[in-house]
Formats: sequence, structure tokens, C-alpha cells
Amino acid sequence: MRADFYDQARIFVKGGDGGNGAVSFRREKYIPAGGPDGGDGGDGGSVILVVDPGLSTLIDLQHRRHFNAPRGQHGQGSRKHGKSGEDLVIAVPPGTQVRDAKTGELLADLVSPDQRFVVAQGGRGGRGNVHFARPTRQAPRFAELGEKGEEKELLLELKLLADVGLVGYPNAGKSTVIAAVSAARPKIASYPFTTLVPNLGVVSLEPGKSFVMADIPGLIEGAHRGSGLGHDFLRHIERTRVLMHVIDTAGVDGRDPVADYEATNRELELFNPELAARPQLVLANKMDLPQAAENLSRLIERVNADGREVFAISAATGEGLREPMFKAFDILQAVREEERKQDPEDKAQIFEKMEKQESAPLREFSVRREGDVFVVEGEGLRRFLARLDLSNQAVIRYLQRLFGDIGIHEALREAGVQDGDTVWVEGLEFEFVE
Repeated sequence: MRADFYDQARIFVKGGDGGNGAVSFRREKYIPAGGPDGGDGGDGGSVILVVDPGLSTLIDLQHRRHFNAPRGQHGQGSRKHGKSGEDLVIAVPPGTQVRDAKTGELLADLVSPDQRFVVAQGGRGGRGNVHFARPTRQAPRFAELGEKGEEKELLLELKLLADVGLVGYPNAGKSTVIAAVSAARPKIASYPFTTLVPNLGVVSLEPGKSFVMADIPGLIEGAHRGSGLGHDFLRHIERTRVLMHVIDTAGVDGRDPVADYEATNRELELFNPELAARPQLVLANKMDLPQAAENLSRLIERVNADGREVFAISAATGEGLREPMFKAFDILQAVREEERKQDPEDKAQIFEKMEKQESAPLREFSVRREGDVFVVEGEGLRRFLARLDLSNQAVIRYLQRLFGDIGIHEALREAGVQDGDTVWVEGLEFEFVE
């Protein structure tokens, strides 16, 4: 019997509708022609996903699938504006990818703690009739209706955030490996599909050298088609930078270690060719058993033909585990360095697309001074910044250029900003440098 695994959720989200603007006229004694005084409708609340590092599954979203943000209240007479609807915040675990359920388009990749993404924008409130008075139309008897909030069907998919993924057939010893090298204590037993959910463990080699390892449940042939625990867990390997392929070299279950090596890599290739090309260290496990020595030379010959290295280990005794762990760390460092060298401007296109989709113009902002701090405020800026991961240096570099393009730097100069002054742009603090 397979266990439920909550790493996917399909939900419906709707931003709140904007409130209608009011049609009203001033009615006071002794004032025969008071004129229009209809207030604006309030903005509808938005539906926002926020990363909560305390969550590890999407189970809560399996029980509640519809999320509607509150609508804005209608405007009233005497220029009374309707109250805006509160934003509806949905907490999701780190590693959640957000896709449009109808098109499959990736909308967001939520990784960092407290990262926010607006998935359904609330509608703007309609303007009251006070805005439509003209010398030639002094008593407008109409107002704007509030905008409808965005409505979407979303597919949320959780992928583990691990640096190293342990792969291999059931009973190869993956759970024993992660228990030996980290504080993780997975369930270990001798039957297929012992691991029903991925286990995470932190491998600490020495001060300043550590990484996160995931024990991915065992694969079988046909996993790429969903056989066994197939698709549910192949997805979890996609984020890992390095694979450790654990093989039962002793063939305890009557399996051939070379055949297992080939079959597992075939499943990775069929599911996602990039996975098969990822750095892979092969751990020839169960070397404490006498029959393992008979198969080791054949396995080494086959693995070396693919340009990979074999490490003879015994997860049960801990023998040989130190070397592959340090090797994995060195590979991770090289991969991270390569990622840092990538041009961050490649990501700017994503932010520019987001900018164009904003309903409130980014160029509509105000600058004021509060003591020694210059404060920049604007509805469009607030909504835009709420959708960005401000811990990402590529985002910060993009914003520096954007702020110049939309006139914030020039407006600050006109307000008297000097080198070294503190500037707040909708909660984002930085030091002004000419």
C-alpha cells in the first residue's frame, strides 16, 4: 500500500474585485449647487504566496483548494472612499514551483524564506463621479465600476532543496548511507520501498564544509512512466546538483549490480536527460559482504567507461564514506562558482515582463523626506517589489537600473539627496551613491 505524498496541489485563486465608485452629490442647506462628491471604491485584495521555511509539504492545500481575496468596498458620498480588501496570504514551503494549470507556464520558483509572489492581483477600485466633473459637465451622473480581480487555476509542485541526491534501487542502502553521514534517522528495513518520502540530512564534514543530502526513494524500471513511486520522486532529484548512485554490490536480492547501474541511469535519462548528465558519484555499497568483492571489478569497469568514479563503501560499518563526501563537496563548490559567473542580466527579462504586467504604473511615485531618510512611495512600486526576491543580487542590480529608468534617481536629486544618504523605496533600504 503506497503512502500519500503531498508534493503537488492544484488550487483556484481569485483576487478581490475592486469596489465601485459612487455617484453622489453634495446636499447641504443653503448650498443649492454642491456638485459631485462620490468617493472611490477600494482596491480588491490580492492573493499572495509567501515562503514559510517551517513548512515541508503541501498537505494543507490538499484540504482547501479555493482561495478568494476580499473585495474592495464601494465608494460613498461625501468623498468617502471604500476600504480596500486585505491581501490573502498563502504559506508554501521552500522549493515550491508555481505553474499555470492550463498552459503549464512556470510563473514563479519560490526558494528563499519570506519570498513573496502575487498570483492573483486584486482589481482596482472604480473612481467616483467627483473625478469626472468638467466645466462643461458639472454634474456627472456616472462613476467607474471596480475592476474584476485576476482569477487563475494553479499547479503547485514542491521540489526538495538538496545539494546531493542519493539514487538507486530499493534496498541498495541509501537510507543507511544518509543515517551514517548525517543526523537524519530514516526508517530502515529490508523490503521494497522502505523510503516512502524523501529524507533530508545535513552532512557536516568540517567547519565551513557542509551540504544538504536527500535520500530519494528507490527507483524501478518504468519509473519515468510513473511505475512504482516513479514520477512522485524523480521530480525531487531535479534540484540536486550532484547525484550519489548507491548500488548493492553484493546483489543481496539476487540482482546484478551492473544491471542496476544501467537501469537506474536509463530511468534518469528517460525522465530528464539533464539528470543523467549531472555529476554522479557511484557508491559500491555492502562491501562488508563477501560476495561484493566478486562484482566490484565488473562494476568499476562499467562505470569508468562512462567517465565516472566508483567508491567502495560499507554504509553499515561506515567504511569508505569519508572520501566520496569530500568529493561531493568539491564538486558542489565548482558548480556554485560556475553559477556565480553566469550573467545575471539573463534574469532581467523575467523582471521586465513582470514590470509590464503591473496594473499600477511604476512611474507614479512620490518622494518625501523624513529626518535623514528619503522615502519613495508608489502603489505600482509596492506591488512590483512584493513580487521580487530581494535577497537575489541579480534582482538588486536590475532594480538599480530600473530606478534610474523610471526617474527615481532624478527625483531624489531634486529632493536634495546627497551621497551616503539613506533611501527607502517601499521598504527597500539602500544608500544613495551618485
